[in-house]
Amino acid sequence: MSALKERYVNPLTDFGFKKLFGTEPNKALLIDFLNQILPDVHQIQDLKYAQNEQLGQNDLDRKAIFDLYCVGASGERFIVELQKAKQNYFKDRSIYYSSFPIQEQAQKGSWNYKLEPVYTVGILDFVFDDHKEDAEVIHFVELKNQRCEVFYDKLKFIYIELPKFRKSEEELESHFDKWLFVFKHLSELQNRPAKLQDKIFKKLFESAEIATFTPEERMAYEESLKYYRDLQNVVDTSREEGREEGREEGRQEGREEGRQEGRAEEKYDIALKLKQVGMPTEKIAEITGLTKEQIDRL
Repeated sequence: MSALKERYVNPLTDFGFKKLFGTEPNKALLIDFLNQILPDVHQIQDLKYAQNEQLGQNDLDRKAIFDLYCVGASGERFIVELQKAKQNYFKDRSIYYSSFPIQEQAQKGSWNYKLEPVYTVGILDFVFDDHKEDAEVIHFVELKNQRCEVFYDKLKFIYIELPKFRKSEEELESHFDKWLFVFKHLSELQNRPAKLQDKIFKKLFESAEIATFTPEERMAYEESLKYYRDLQNVVDTSREEGREEGREEGRQEGREEGRQEGRAEEKYDIALKLKQVGMPTEKIAEITGLTKEQIDRL
């Protein structure tokens, strides 16, 4: 077993995220985090974890697998997703996923169609292309009419773009700031910072300490960390190569086609490198937007 240099788990890995926020002993951490981004009317007092795998009504429906799925004491549904890499149709997927907790509320027999609120929360380790120039770290999305008035207030999407959060420990002001600092820097810390002495963060740091993991948990974390680092390295490298190729072709030809080809080549390059590190074809397709047949031909 390899020696990990970090003292605390990386919350952006699958293992770290579910260890800290997806287990019954640590649900207070998830409640505290969600209450920083939810409206006052839907502050969570308690929640229960539900099955994070949802099946469609027939065999033709695709299966949806959420990172975390939970139900508040008042019946609100929460999908909490950690997304490490940009992918095609991510917003479409969010809408699709939100349809499952809506449909599961259907009741047999006479029913008035009254629904409990559904929240989809996306913690993103990337920035949306159409929000690159925006300074906002968090985006609240809901259904509005042509006068920008809320048409339906029970379906909300909340996206947090972590790369935009750049505050140092000394600059932390709100409780929400502290949570974003944890997501970005927990695995880099050796001790609990002075600004994170709240009771809830004491619990988080205790749960995140790798030295307390069982051998099985440590092995699972190392595998999850390797996957995270491979993905991060492949995406970062290929994205830069794709941008440079697109810029070069754009300069030479002066046409949009050059940039488009550069972006297309980037997808194939990412797919090939992910295939070389042993990532399953289904996961590569999800990240790149390529079809299984395109990936198999690489």
